[in-house]
Amino acid sequence: MDKRRVKQSAILAAAVIVIIILVLIIGKIIQKYTPTKEEMDLYEYFGVTEQSSAAIVLNHEIIPQQAVIKDGMLYVDYDTLKEVFNSRFYWDTNENLLLYTTPSDVISAPASGKEYYITKEKKSEKYTIVFADGETAYIALEYVKKFTDMDYRFYEDPDRIVVTSDWSDASVIPVKKDTQIRVKGGIKSPILAQVESEENLILLEEGEDWHKVATETGIIGYARSKKLGEAEQKKYKHSFEKEEFSHILKEEKINMGWHQVTTKDANRTVSDVISKTKGLNVISPTWFYLNDNEGGLMNLASKEYVDYCHSQGVEVWALVSNLENKEVDTTNVLTHTSKRTNMVNQLIAAAIQYDFDGINVDFEAIETEAGEGYIQFIRELSLKCENNGIILSVDNYVPTEYTAFYNRSEQANFADYVIIMGYDEHYAGSDEGSVASIGFVRDGIKNTLKEVPAEQTILAAPFFTRIWKETPKAASDDVEAAAEDYVPYELTSQASSMEESWNMVSENGAEASWSEEDGQYYAEYVNGGETYKVWLEDAESMELRLKAASESKLAGMAFWKLGLEQSRIWDTILKYMN
Repeated sequence: MDKRRVKQSAILAAAVIVIIILVLIIGKIIQKYTPTKEEMDLYEYFGVTEQSSAAIVLNHEIIPQQAVIKDGMLYVDYDTLKEVFNSRFYWDTNENLLLYTTPSDVISAPASGKEYYITKEKKSEKYTIVFADGETAYIALEYVKKFTDMDYRFYEDPDRIVVTSDWSDASVIPVKKDTQIRVKGGIKSPILAQVESEENLILLEEGEDWHKVATETGIIGYARSKKLGEAEQKKYKHSFEKEEFSHILKEEKINMGWHQVTTKDANRTVSDVISKTKGLNVISPTWFYLNDNEGGLMNLASKEYVDYCHSQGVEVWALVSNLENKEVDTTNVLTHTSKRTNMVNQLIAAAIQYDFDGINVDFEAIETEAGEGYIQFIRELSLKCENNGIILSVDNYVPTEYTAFYNRSEQANFADYVIIMGYDEHYAGSDEGSVASIGFVRDGIKNTLKEVPAEQTILAAPFFTRIWKETPKAASDDVEAAAEDYVPYELTSQASSMEESWNMVSENGAEASWSEEDGQYYAEYVNGGETYKVWLEDAESMELRLKAASESKLAGMAFWKLGLEQSRIWDTILKYMN
């Protein structure tokens, strides 16, 4: 009897254990396949922690930058404005002035006011357009919208702006059955929003079980594909009038030479300089340079010079530079609107007074922090040039990552021509090498054309070279001989005309050999214990550059500088000017 009871108890206990195990297994199964009801905190989701902040959802993506809410209006800081919305705005932190340049006007808005000016015409808004908080400027998003191909909607709880600036077709997908949008694809992922049948969502990515979708309120997440219908393409409706830029472009190819003029008297040499050229149709005398920190310019212009050039069928594009007066702070001038205006007004007044045809801007060695001010200078100058029928060209280095702030694409919007200075590959103070190897030139063309249309691009080539001299160091200088980067000679160089360099090679009994890699002749010789090296310029090296420009359908050529060329070079140039 006792044994029977024990046995029954054991069976009962085993059954209970089995039942418990089954319950646990079933519970786990139910738990696994039961969607979580946990909801994501939307303030955390959008990253909104401040009462005066609003998240920004740009083209169905939450971006790190946020807007500021002030007096019921939305504002973005200047860096966000430039990076996210519209890079054409310019904030003058020195004069507390916000500028926007259209193809026809400079529009200015003083800080902390509701007024703005289209050139001189006064307009106003019902809100503060821009205000400064310490070093940071904040611009009303409604004002930004006036000049930007964008639209936005504002939502609360939490505060956020849903911005559209990408107007390509969208895939719209309907909700078939009430469902949820979750943070990730999976029923255990927290819920972001409940959506009802017949609502429309934007389909961002199509998946097998879960689609990535966005709501019109800026929530981006995942919804079960079986709860959604078939996607359809939808065209956005918007009516922004895109800005159109016009340019003064010549029908014939540009054949331009720079004429270095350092005194008023030097203008008298123009007839002799032009007489030694063939097919020259533009001359650029170095007449103007930045001469003080208020934007004042030195002026070496001559009406007689212009009249003579016109009588020879040659246009005059006067050059303005920033290099001659080392006491001038170029950054200071470019970052003050009043000082840029002073420069612009002097140049336009001179163009009218002396009747020259164009302005050639040659601002070099600009600091990164002056980049925006420099581009604004080009914008402002271009408008007054166009209003007066004056051609504007801008000289540029061969593109590198270090000169990206020269913003060639924006230059091309406003200037008529962008000139590639296809030389100074090696320069005084650099390692020895060619001034303009053909690979360097071709790369310069290729990379410039990524930003500038070919019909606005001019290639500048050198009429000079550099003669490099290696002077052995004295024995007393040999203490660092063990260092890996030790060089046993002092390296110097001197710029030389085409003819002078060939004469020096000949006089020293050296033989020039063609360098396929550089696309020019190379020679070296020893004189007085010093080694001389030179990458020579002649018709053959020039023709390779002319061919490169022609094959890329560039607008023409420019040459630095007149007077340094071999006379026979012009016959080669003429072959490519038709």
